[in-house]
This record gives sequence, structure tokens and C-alpha cells, in this order.
Amino acid sequence: MAQTIENWLNHHIGRITGVHTKQIRPVDAFMDLAVQAADTCGTVALMSGGESDSARFHLLAAKPWLTVKAHGREIFLSAGKASAVFEADPFEAIERLLDYFAITPKTPHLPVTSGLFGYFSYDLKDFIEKLPRTAVNDLSLPHLCLYAPSVIVIYDRQEKCTWQCIPEINGRPAASGRELSKGADAGRRKTELSFASTGDLHAGMVKPAYLAAVAAIKEYIVSGHIYQANLAQRFETDFHGSPFGFFKTLFEAAPAPFYAYIHAGDHHVVSTSPERFVRQARKQVETRPIKGTRPRGRSAHEDQAMRKALVESAKDEAELSMIVDLLRNDFGRVCRAESVLVAEHKRVESYVNVFHLISIVTGELRDDMKTVDLIKAVFPGGSITGCPRIRAMEIIDEMEPCQRHIYTGAIGYISFHQTMDLSIAIRTATITGEKLIFSVGGGIVHDSDAEDEYQETLHKGRSLITALAAENQKQPAKMHVWRNGRLEPFDAAAVPISDLGLQYGFGFFETIRVAEGRPEFLTEHVRRFNHAWKHLFQTRVPDVTWADIIARVIRKNRLSEITAAVKLMATRGTRSHPPYDHQLVVTARPYVRRPAISENGGLSLAAYPYPRQTPLADFKTMNYLYYYLAGKWAAENGADEALIMNPDGSVSETNTANIFVIKGETVYCPVSSHVLEGVMQKQVRDSFAQMGYLIKDQPVYPADLLSADTLVLTNSLIRAVPATSLDGKPLGFNPELCRQICRQISSQDIPDC
Repeated sequence: MAQTIENWLNHHIGRITGVHTKQIRPVDAFMDLAVQAADTCGTVALMSGGESDSARFHLLAAKPWLTVKAHGREIFLSAGKASAVFEADPFEAIERLLDYFAITPKTPHLPVTSGLFGYFSYDLKDFIEKLPRTAVNDLSLPHLCLYAPSVIVIYDRQEKCTWQCIPEINGRPAASGRELSKGADAGRRKTELSFASTGDLHAGMVKPAYLAAVAAIKEYIVSGHIYQANLAQRFETDFHGSPFGFFKTLFEAAPAPFYAYIHAGDHHVVSTSPERFVRQARKQVETRPIKGTRPRGRSAHEDQAMRKALVESAKDEAELSMIVDLLRNDFGRVCRAESVLVAEHKRVESYVNVFHLISIVTGELRDDMKTVDLIKAVFPGGSITGCPRIRAMEIIDEMEPCQRHIYTGAIGYISFHQTMDLSIAIRTATITGEKLIFSVGGGIVHDSDAEDEYQETLHKGRSLITALAAENQKQPAKMHVWRNGRLEPFDAAAVPISDLGLQYGFGFFETIRVAEGRPEFLTEHVRRFNHAWKHLFQTRVPDVTWADIIARVIRKNRLSEITAAVKLMATRGTRSHPPYDHQLVVTARPYVRRPAISENGGLSLAAYPYPRQTPLADFKTMNYLYYYLAGKWAAENGADEALIMNPDGSVSETNTANIFVIKGETVYCPVSSHVLEGVMQKQVRDSFAQMGYLIKDQPVYPADLLSADTLVLTNSLIRAVPATSLDGKPLGFNPELCRQICRQISSQDIPDC
């Protein structure tokens, strides 16, 4: 018989037998407390700002004992080292989890003491209605991502008290909670929360396509298909640094009731939503649609005029009333009919930058209806699809090229004791693959002006990245590269299609760590660069002062005060005689320490099953696909680095680093044919010698790694870090040795060129 979700939960987790709930000393700086947990996968922070009565609690959920993710009908569950994949309707899976872990809380005054925190993507609509699916899923992120935290900290802004909730599973607390209750680490360095972006904003639709989509929607309105549809377009920009730093900056600048931060492993979600999607408190349910926005005035008189204009807008009132009717109908499907009320209509709420027009619809859930029934009755929110909802969603799928994912989905929590609070994921960004991605939309009605609607999306897009622009005052508007003697905008620099570097990977590069404007070991890097030039290009080496070129690139990109990764590249042109058409390029970007090093103290390895043998490994050639694929394979197999093997089964290096194997007072350096000595490898080797270690160059095999005292990985960016495991087997671990090496390298005079 196939394993069921309940059987798996029973075998690997058990039951919630209680919740340890206690009031802890007031946490004045809740944000600092959240900072402590922000870098851990599964952390969810839900923070409320402003004076609205929906903005009462800050919630911090951390240290998950259960992870639930869904890609379509593929449901992934993990708890500790156990994991399993089931095929099921995602909503059905959530209902079974809520039933399995159902509890009766002893502290009903708290909104949630145990439950699931995370997000529902907009695209889960396909499990509620039969809709066309022609938009592309280019992000490949989970449609559903929820975590059951071991620790929940609740700060009641109204009562000014703090509670800690820890579920008891099979009679034992899921966590000690001491790490969070000890208080905030206000001393965390500002640099650890820093973030940066090029500031360049790329729209998902070209203007003619957007205008054509608006025209098509208006035709559908004239033809009687819909009254309104919400058309969105997606933007993206580069992002480096701390996603939580981005969240914190946004919250402190313009707080709103439903801010959210989710660390989902390979991606982060940062939401600044002001809109409640649906709230449940046992049988009582509520939704608060928003329609109508005006900016705040620059004077008291102008501010009042903006507020008055919003209140008197017939168009905004009509749109809000239309959505209220839709939501009343939605509630009527799962609530006692006579209980559904418009508790408040056309309330004006004031925020730092805008006024919003809001209504409140309430109801009482029927006895035969559950939390998931309520979600399915109202999902996705009518205020961000259009009316009627199903036809509007069909038209949205036709007009928008990519799936919306988190945008206009829902974020928040569902408890195991019949409470829930979810916001609508608008003004929400996803950070993945060093890209920050977000969508903005607007309701298209019959009298919408296409040009105005397009400009409005650009305005909304720029508004969301205001924090990035403010944070990047030290950054240029555009990243620049140096190419063949001149500085050019990054996105304007081009390599001819005929270039042999592009066609065959005929070129090479050097990666240099530049700390506060000082290139480290530049002489050695340039010596190696010139060696490759002479061997591969067989012409005179470039007669330039690399230190000056690097300094220009660093200054132009305003990276002088942080650590940057600089890359020198050369590609072979097509001409064998002067004037040559080689491409010389220098790029720079902020260097961000790999999260695995901060979280685990080192990097895990997995042995790549395809040995490398090529004389081109004598150089850092552009033909780097083998190493790229090795790194990709390692990530897919749960490791940080791929261990590269020689054809005879001995160890060579990793896909980005050289290796030192330490046993007792001896350092073993793996011997390989055609492996270029790393610049940092030489510095680390010298450091070992100065510390009195005996250096031996000889073949090294995987068994030698497992029996070593410790394994040190080096390259120019990471310097020296320990390896933590090989193919899941723990390795000898000595982080202090690596710290000692790094201190020794840092204290050396850095030669100039």
C-alpha cells in the first residue's frame, strides 16, 4: 500500500502534545531579534507598522520542525533528515496537515501558537478552477512554501508585551528557544545587512506589448466578458547582499500592516503589502479589500486635498463596491448567509506615502466548513484579479507572458487551532539568483487610458526600489566595465559575434579580490595572465598598468569601501596581425561571502563522477563549461563544491578552489597533470611552511580526505576555508587553522604591479 502523508508524519514526527507558552521579558527591539534569525532557512518574520487596527502584532517564526513545499501536485515534506515526496492537490495536503496537527490552545488571546508560516503563489488558482495555462513558469520556484516553526515570538504592539510559543511534540519541546529569548544582538555589524544593486530596472514587457494588452482587455470589456481585469508586468534588477537588510530598510522607511520576510532557502520573499487577504479567528472571518490610492501631499493643505479627492472619487468607489460585492459572494459560499456583512465601507487609511480606500467584509464560517474551504472560496483575492474573477484570470493568463508566482498570491500563517491571517502579496519582491524580481499591476476598466496605465506601472516599479536607490547612494546608476581602453555601461559592452572567445572559449581570465580598493596579490595575478597571453595568443602582452585600470573600475562602480571581486578577461579576436581585435575586459562586483561559510563554517563537497583531463587546465581559460557543470551538479546533489578527480581516481581540486590535506604536521598537496597553481594556493602554501608544516606534493585519494585532520580550500575570493563533508560523510574540521591562515595572509604586504 502506498505511503500516506499521515503515515509519514506519524513515523517521522508524531503528534503535537501541547504548546509551551510564556510571556518573556519585553523585546523593545523586535527587529534586532529578527536579525538574529534572518539568515536561517525557514525563518518567517511578519511585522506590522502604522496605526491601522489590523497592524497589532509582530510575529517571528524560526527553526522549522517541518517544511512543506509544492511544485504543482508534487508535495515535498521534510523534517530533520527525513523527507518524502507525495502526489496530491496542494490544498488537500494542507487540509490533511491541519487535521493531523490540530490542537486546542490554552492561550486563546494569542493569534497563533503553532502552525504553518509562508506563502501561497497566485498560480495555485489552477487547483481551484479549470483555467488555461499558457504563461511560462520561468522562475521554477515552489507554488507553496510553508514552515512549521519550533519557536514563535509574538510582540503585541497594543499591550506592549512579548510572548514565546514552543510546540511540544511527543511530549518534548521542539526547541529550547533560548537563542531567541536571550534578546537581540544589536551589535550585529551594519555591513552584514548591506545590499546593493545596479539600479537598472528591466521591464518584462516592451511598451507596445503592454499598450496592446490594455487595448485587448478593453475590447473584452466592451464585448461583455468582464468589468475589469488587473494587468501586471514584471520588473527585475540585480541584487547583492542581505535580503533582510532590504526588508529592514523598507519597513523603517514606510511601515504598513503586513510586512513579511521569508527565507525560503534558494530564494527570499520581501513583502510590504498593506492589504489583508483573509483573517480567521475560530468562526469569525474577515477580508479588507483596497481599491483607490492617492499620494500624500507635501503640505497639510495638499494632504487634505488628496484625501478629499480619494473620498469623492466616483471611479474608486465604483471599483471598491464591485470588489466588495465579489467578496460578499465569496464569503456567502462558506459562511452563514445572514452573517456576511460589510462592516465598514470606504474607510480612508493613512500611510507614510499614500492614502488607501478600504472596506471591511466579515462573516461567520459555517460549521461544516474548514480553514482550507475558506481559502479556496476567496483565492486569489478579487481585488487583484478583476471581475468576474474566473474570466478575468483567463484574460490575465492570455495577456501576461510569465506566471505571477508570489505576486498576488498570499503570505502569512495558518495555525493548527483555527486561526489564520494572510495578506495579499502585492508590493512584494522575490530575490533569487542575484536578481530582485517584482510585479506591479493596475485595474483596467473601460475608460482606462493605455499610456497612463503604462506610465503608472513604471512609477510603481520605481517606487518599490526607492530603498535600493537610497541604499546605493554609494553605487553608480549603472555598473560599468572597462573594455579595450574605455569605461562602458555594463549592459552596453559587447563582444563581436565573430570573436573566437565567444565561438570557442578562446580566452582566459583572472579573478582578483580587491579589499577597500587594494587588489590582493596583483603582481602574481598579472604574471599568470601574461603567461597565458604569451602561450595562447602568441603576441606581446598588453602594455597597460592594471592597477590603474582596476582603480578606475572600482571608483566608477563606487566599490572603494567594500570588498569587490574583479575579473580580468581576454578573448582572442579574429585577426592574426595588427591592428588586433582582441577583447580586454575588466569587471567588478561586490563580493558577498557564501552563505554556507557563514552558516556552516565551511563548504561541503561531493565527488564529481566525470574526471577531468585537458591540457587547457594549465590556464584559466574561458572554456570553463566543465567546471560550471561540476558546480551545478554539486548544488543539485546538496553540496557546495564539486570535488574534481583525475582520470586515475586521485583528487585534483574543486570546481572553484585548490585543496590542502592536513594530517598531523604534514600538508599534502594533490598532484595533477595540467592544473594551474592558484595565486592564493601559493600564499597559503607559504603560510603553512612558515607555521612549520612539512609540505608534500603527491597523489591524494578520497580515502585520504576522509582520514585527514582537516581539509583547507583556497581561492582568491574565499582565501582559506575548511571543508565540512565529502559525499555526506563528515570531514576533520579545524576552522581556527583557516582563521590563522587568513590572518597571516591579511598581515602580509600586498604587492602592487
